[in-house]
Order: sequence, then C-alpha cells, then structure tokens
Amino acid sequence: MVRGWLLLMLALPMHSQDRTQARSMVISCRGIVATSQTLASQAGAQVLARGGSAMDAAIAANATLGVVEPQSCGIGGDLFAIYWEAKTGKLTAINAGGWAPQALTIDVLKALGQTTMPQEGIQSVTVPGAVDGWSKLHQRFGRLSWGDLFQPAIYYASQGFPVTEIISAAWGLAADKLERNENAARVFLPGGAPPKVGQVFRNPQMAAALRLIAGQGRAAFYTGAIAKALLKTSSRLGGKMDAADLSEFASEWVQPISIEYHGWKVYELPPNGQGIAALEMLNLFSQFPMASYAPRGAGELHAQIEAQKLAYADLQRYVADPRFAKVPVEGLLSMDYARERAKLIDPGQARCEIPPGQPLASRGDTIYLSVVDRQGNIASLIQSVYKSFGSGVVVDDYGFALQNRGGLFVMDPLHPNALAPRKRPFHTIIPAFMEKGDVHIGFGIMGGLNQAQAHAQFVSNVVDHGMNIQAALEAPRFTKKAIGGCDVTVENRIPKEVRDRLTAQGHKLEVVGDFSDDMGGGQAVIHDSATGLNWGASDPRKDGAAVPEPPPYFAPPRK
Repeated sequence: MVRGWLLLMLALPMHSQDRTQARSMVISCRGIVATSQTLASQAGAQVLARGGSAMDAAIAANATLGVVEPQSCGIGGDLFAIYWEAKTGKLTAINAGGWAPQALTIDVLKALGQTTMPQEGIQSVTVPGAVDGWSKLHQRFGRLSWGDLFQPAIYYASQGFPVTEIISAAWGLAADKLERNENAARVFLPGGAPPKVGQVFRNPQMAAALRLIAGQGRAAFYTGAIAKALLKTSSRLGGKMDAADLSEFASEWVQPISIEYHGWKVYELPPNGQGIAALEMLNLFSQFPMASYAPRGAGELHAQIEAQKLAYADLQRYVADPRFAKVPVEGLLSMDYARERAKLIDPGQARCEIPPGQPLASRGDTIYLSVVDRQGNIASLIQSVYKSFGSGVVVDDYGFALQNRGGLFVMDPLHPNALAPRKRPFHTIIPAFMEKGDVHIGFGIMGGLNQAQAHAQFVSNVVDHGMNIQAALEAPRFTKKAIGGCDVTVENRIPKEVRDRLTAQGHKLEVVGDFSDDMGGGQAVIHDSATGLNWGASDPRKDGAAVPEPPPYFAPPRK
C-alpha cells in the first residue's frame, strides 16, 4: 500500500548521524507553509491559523514575498498555480501569465534599432498577471476576506524587515541594473547601495500599492490608480502599453498535463510554460534503470543530462502560446516518442548537439511556495518578475518592479514563440504536483530554465530512490544553463570520481558550491489522506523554511 510505503520512507530514516540531508521535514496535524523566506512562511501559517484555506495562505505568503524578496517576485510579475482539493480529489490550475502590449511588434522593435528581444527596460515589459491570478484563485478557493490577506505584506512594507542572507546577495548583484532606473535606485538602493544582511528595509510606496489592492481588489491594478501610474511610467520611457492592454487582460483556467512515472501520476501546467519538458524528461528516464543506478552516480547523471538535452531541444522548438501556435503536446508526451528519442542517448558518450524531434501533431529569479491546510488542500504556486528586479523599471509612486517576460519572445516571425500583440511569451515558471494512492505532493523548484530539469530530478529522487521530500530537495543536482552543447553545471557534493567519469564521457563540467543558487531552490508539501498528516520541506539553497500552522493552545483572554 502507498500509505505503508510513505510511513516506511518517512518514519524509518537511516541513523541521523549517517543521513545525507541537513534538515528534517516538518510534520504536523495542521497546515504547513513552505516558502523561500521565513517571514513569508510565517505570514501564511498565521493565515491558516485564522481559518484560511491553503490558497488564502498562498496568496498572503506570495504578497509578503513580493516585499521581502523583491528581486524575485511581486505585483509586477506573473503567476501560475495548481490547487488540489482534498474533499473531491480535483486538480485546478491557472495560467496568469501576461501578454505583450497590442502595439508592440517585431517591426516596432526593429524600428527602434533592436535586432534581438530586449532583456531589460520598458520594451521587455509584458502585462503583469499576478494580481488577476490572485483575484480569481481567491474567488474560487478563498475563505478569509480578500483585504486580510495583504496585511502581513503591508506591515513589512511600511514597518520594515531585516534583509536575509541569500536575498541580500542577489540584491547586490542587481545594483547596476537598479542604478539605470531613477525610481529603482531611489526605492531599492537606500543610501545609494543595496541593503546589507540584517539591514532593515522599508518600502512605503509598495505599502501604498498593496493597500489599494487590499481595499479595491484587482481593479486597483488594472483600471485604477496603479494602472494609471504604470501607464504613465511606460509612456515616459517610450513603452507601448495602453489602458486596454491592462483592463482587458484575464488569466486563464487550464487543465494540467500529466504522465505516469513508475506508478506515480505527475502533473505540470500545459504550454506556454516549460512543464512539458519535465514530463518528457521523465518519460525518457523511464527507458533506463534509474532505480538500479547509485543515487547521483555517473550512470544516473549521464542518462539524465542526455535526457535533458533531448527534452530541451523540443522545448525550444515547439513550446509557445497555444492560442497562437499549435503545440504538439500529445506527441511530445507519447511513450512511443520517448522510446525513439531515448535511442539517441549513448550510454558511454555525451552528445553535444541534439536536434529537436518530430513528434506527431496533436538564471532567472522566481519564488515558489507550497501550502497544505489542515483539511489537506494543497496549493502549488509560483510567481516571478523573471530576471532580478525584472525589467529594472520601477513604477512611479508605487515602488514595485515590472517584469521583463517579453525578453523570452524571439524576433524570428516564423518561430512559434515569435513576438506578437496580445501573445504570451514562452514561460519558465512552473508549479507541479504528483500523487500515488493516498500520498499527494505539491512541489516546485525555481530558477529559469533550471526548473523543468530540477523537477524531473526531484521526482526521480522520490520515486526511484525512495528519498523523503526534504532529502529529494537537498540532493545534489545538475543544471544546464543553455539549450544544447555539452556544458553542464554540477554541485561540488557530487563526488570527484563521479565528476571525473562524466568528464571522460565528454561532459564539460562547471563545478559550483555545495548548495548553489544555480540549482534553484524548492519547496514541497505532502498530504497523506489515509492518516491526515501533513509533511513539509524547504530547500537550504534559499532563506526560507517550512512553517507549521500554530495550534490554538492559548485560551482566549478573559474579559
């Protein structure tokens, strides 16, 4: 039984002195919130304690992350989410990815002297979808009042918070970009420099924006005062966005796509996101004896790296906004297709260039969070402004950065992902979910093109090697920063003899630290519907934690 498997895997670990993971899982009869910053996890846990749903807590934690981790996410970015309802077993998903302005075209960019898509500045900005996504998710799955969900974020924006270690380092790396925009420098470089670790940072302008959203809902952002300020900022900088681009935007309910992997059902969101590459990788993994390989040994890593190249060649060739391009989803996820593509993997030699297949038609900055409430509902949510501080453009008077998702379009008009008015770009951010029997896991790992390959490695760690979710998050990973080539980045915890064997097979390794941010950071939660227990895990590659919902152990004060 799956319940027995879970209890064996989680309750009978190896001796603590010998284990390879650094942190223990959080286990609770009540809810758990796992995010990349502890204050945001705490905010979500407090919302659960007030009777909020997993989605209420996710929105509150996400809004708080936009304040305390502003280089990664915020109201100027996009959002994707999966929600699992424990009572019905139903999965619901939303694509709150924004579209390009109606007036932004390839010809317009060429007239401005652009030969490639701009990666920062106003011409890289697409309509932010996060606030609309929050609104739709709250209407369907929320229990608490909308305005209550923004109180923690408003508090930290107005009162301030001490900047944490990893966030401070990432903030510092973005200093040059922030200096290029007057608003950005004024808001995010207090005293002319990025805040140091432990320095208390305040953003009263962002607090004002959040108060408007809390009081007026999505209208404040898409037609109200924030919209007007956004359009004024865009116009001043020569942007093409107009009022209709904002007011007519609507996020979209979508059906997750899935595969079976050794008895587990694994779910990702459909294109325009990269989740399909994680599923294609897992199909390719299934053609090899992953469970018999040493975990993170040369045999496993070689097969997985080569599978990544195959899946990502297809990702680059085919994935785009399905409203504008026909994406062969069924063909890419076909096991017949996986068997044919797997034949291209040489067990003894790396291939540096792999072309996309022909399926039958049918470093980025991001936050990921997962929440399980005491009823067992799971929210798997990811939100981002793409690159650090997005476009580098900060909205007049409201202190938040606009995303640069437009940079992911291409300027080849024949490519499925070509820039076009009201089109959504290829998207990197992906939430995920997996289940088998009574065990339901919401998980995600952030970090640009790292995400799909990290998802596949996490699933393999859990399914093929029986790791618990904390160990599966912590295990050393590889990532490829570019599509194609034999370059691959690996963490130093992969033993030298394994790295030497990979090098002998033709892989060109870049070795980074033990827990490198290049690998992204992840979160995961489990609900066991047989026992009612919840489990949480948080990646040490980020500043966060899995925080349990506090029980009501203090009696109300006597009047």
